[in-house]
Amino acid sequence: MGTEDEPKRPVLKRLPTPATRRRLSAQAGLREVMGQFATGVTVLTAGGERAHGMTANAVTSVSLEPPMVLCCVSRAARMHEAIVTAGSYAVTVLASDQKDLAKYFADWRRPAGFAQFDSVDWTAGPQTGAPLLDGALAWLECELAEVYEGGDHSIFLGKVVASSRGTAQDSLVFYSGGYHQIDGRVRASA
Repeated sequence: MGTEDEPKRPVLKRLPTPATRRRLSAQAGLREVMGQFATGVTVLTAGGERAHGMTANAVTSVSLEPPMVLCCVSRAARMHEAIVTAGSYAVTVLASDQKDLAKYFADWRRPAGFAQFDSVDWTAGPQTGAPLLDGALAWLECELAEVYEGGDHSIFLGKVVASSRGTAQDSLVFYSGGYHQIDGRVRASA
């Protein structure tokens, strides 16, 4: 033990050795590792004849000029065909008190088409007609610009044609297999 006059040595953290790392299959490993990456929670929606909504966290901004965002959707998901058919999509960024909406739009047993929106409050996007869910942090409406193959998913690149911000302050995030809240006051004090 050192005395008060002696400088304290920094504690060095060692990286796990290959023998101590948990071995996982590629798919299970990706799921577990990416589960440690906190993401915002959104609901993607598309209007038109194949209207649909889907909880998603694979959404990111791409460019400010022109304004573009992307979302990744499994080619087996109903949302995939909905976006392709509509040629557009919307992104609703969920607030901390909207965990029930996230769970609802992640449940494959909900009704198909516009009927799935009967039990939620929403407004048709003025540019795309896609449902924009009420009470959210923010909304984006996007025209489909490009579609890229990404393994078993498609990467939909959308040009932002409208955006708006709600009055909610706190964010819903997904981390380590569960939903969590980010308090807006944390941001203000940091």
